Amino acid sequence: MMGGFAAPSLAAILCIVATAVHAAGGPLTICLDENLPPLSAHRGGKPDSGFDVALAHAIADRLGRPLKIQWFESKLDEDSSPALEANALLSDGRCTLVGGYVLTPDALTVPGVKTAKLPDFEGATRDDRRRRVPLGVLAASQPYVYSPLTVVLGSKAGDRRIAGVGDLAGLRIAIESGTVADAILMTFDNGRLIDDITHLVPGRSNLLGEIDRGEFDATLLDLRRFDAYRAAHPDTALAASGYYHPVGANRGYVTLVTEPALLDDIDKALAELQTAGIIAQLGQAAGLTYLAPHEAAARDDVWSKVLNR
Repeated sequence: MMGGFAAPSLAAILCIVATAVHAAGGPLTICLDENLPPLSAHRGGKPDSGFDVALAHAIADRLGRPLKIQWFESKLDEDSSPALEANALLSDGRCTLVGGYVLTPDALTVPGVKTAKLPDFEGATRDDRRRRVPLGVLAASQPYVYSPLTVVLGSKAGDRRIAGVGDLAGLRIAIESGTVADAILMTFDNGRLIDDITHLVPGRSNLLGEIDRGEFDATLLDLRRFDAYRAAHPDTALAASGYYHPVGANRGYVTLVTEPALLDDIDKALAELQTAGIIAQLGQAAGLTYLAPHEAAARDDVWSKVLNR
């Protein structure tokens, strides 16, 4: 008889196997922003909707697992950090994936702080809103959609051909201060557009609404926001210019680096869905101007701010 330890019993082995099988077949938990249409929307009295919701269901079905969505709210303020919010949600076990994440290198680096507060999430208690969570390190899936900046035109400029931001010269341009779009337009051609630009305060003004009312002629913003506005205002006079600025960012899933097997499963499911054309179909059905992922020009985490406004 061997000494030092006792061999596990058959019952113990079966228990371990059953636990592993249960974990592998348990719910796929995904955190989604509750107010990011047409990517994801969760509103009282209305069914959950959006491209990321449909994609999450498609991935869960492909993996043969039930889906559980953990809704959270990302605050619009200078102190908020989508990277830290996602990390805190994952590190606290609220979900194993965060969807719709802006994939820039700076948004995937090791956090510069050891802890962070959780964003407000469905089911949060008062203690949840106060405590800080020890952070892990994020790992990204392959991207599944590309989010560019686009020029949107008002009724008085709807016929203007836009092949670059220089074609906005002479129009009444509205832009949200402190955004990437603001920096692009203010610095274009040594400030050639400065006299045409009016700055609005993010979160305190209705950028597209003011252009729709004829107060301004054009803006530069995330294509997702224009899609959301058109869905909410089907009679809008706003027009898509068809121009996409070369600065843009891909979106995908993030999890913790401690979940390599999950990440492999997600990448395989995304590849299969992309090849079958299903991801593009889901985007179109959700009212999203779907653009396939590609190499982005922007490589700075400032995209996390502009794209999640």
